[in-house]
Amino acid sequence: MGPEAFVELFQDALYLILVMVCAIIIPGLIVGLLVAIFQAATSINEQTLSFLPRLIATLVALMFFGHWMTRMLMEYFFRLIEEIPQLLY
Repeated sequence: MGPEAFVELFQDALYLILVMVCAIIIPGLIVGLLVAIFQAATSINEQTLSFLPRLIATLVALMFFGHWMTRMLMEYFFRLIEEIPQLLY
């Protein structure tokens, strides 16, 4: 195995991280945008108003996607463990 195998594993790991982070961050961003639009429409300039809904959205996303993310990490880890002998020779 050459360096391209390690590059492929690294690319897969980065893609996995990107997908998992997006699953957590995007709901918080959407809720933050909706709260910001609401604050702009009502002229409420309270900074703490946007924190709690984003926090709740992030926690709900973690609860909803947690099992899926754990399964993806386990599949990648098992594939990585299976490929170790091929990478060493």
